[in-house]
Amino acid sequence: MIRICSQCGALLLDASESCSFCSAAPVEREERSAPLVSYASVADAAEPEWRVEVSRRLQQYRERRGHLRRNDSQSGLLFHEPATAEVEDEVHERPRPRPLTRPRQDERVEIRIQSELDFSSTPYDRARPQTALVPVAGLAPRRWAALVDILFLGLTCAGFLALFRSLGGEITLDKTAAVIYVLILYIFYALYYSLFVTLAGATPGMQLLGLSIVRLDGHLPDTRQLLWRSFGYLLSGVTLALGFLWALWDDDHFTWQDRISQTYLTAAAPLSDTDSLGLPAGHTLAHK
Repeated sequence: MIRICSQCGALLLDASESCSFCSAAPVEREERSAPLVSYASVADAAEPEWRVEVSRRLQQYRERRGHLRRNDSQSGLLFHEPATAEVEDEVHERPRPRPLTRPRQDERVEIRIQSELDFSSTPYDRARPQTALVPVAGLAPRRWAALVDILFLGLTCAGFLALFRSLGGEITLDKTAAVIYVLILYIFYALYYSLFVTLAGATPGMQLLGLSIVRLDGHLPDTRQLLWRSFGYLLSGVTLALGFLWALWDDDHFTWQDRISQTYLTAAAPLSDTDSLGLPAGHTLAHK
């Protein structure tokens, strides 16, 4: 005889009066007439009602939506295993069109800033001292002319001191007096070169050595250029004759006053207007 618990349906193999699982009274059935209970039916009978209800409603929903065919069977719901895959809609974004890049056109912008003292550019052309129609005077005659000017300038200062002593002045040797002497000497130097260059066109030393001041095209300079040359002499004197020494390493043996005024000293005769008219067409007197 097979004894089955009336409460939980468990098989009782021993002869106890109650079920060892739920303590309920067993039911005795004959082995021949008692149907075999499968584990699937027990599992179905033990399935909660909410699961059955969820399955039924899900099947009705699918039938209404037309997702089930006639011979389709409802697959079981997996309540114990979580969903491992999710269906995601792939959204293909339309690639954005790249903006059309216009080819850049190179634009050339020239910025010219004219400084106050730009001595590099000049409206006149000039040649090198070796090939100029009015060549630049050599360093030797220019040096002798400078020595003659220094001699005349020294004689002028000596005459002024003699006049000062004759009028009762006293010459002292101290720091203050030395500064005053240097200042007076520079004033005489400035007046000497400014007056002779601007008014006479050349200093006494230049005239004795046969030197004259000309423009870069070989003609006589105007008053404006002579004033700039006088300023160049003043600047060279302030820097302790550095402007004069500049001619030692200059390509054309030009001094500061030559570069500033765009003039130079020459031992040749300056060109006149008739000489410039006789030049062949396209001939240039100078180049940089």
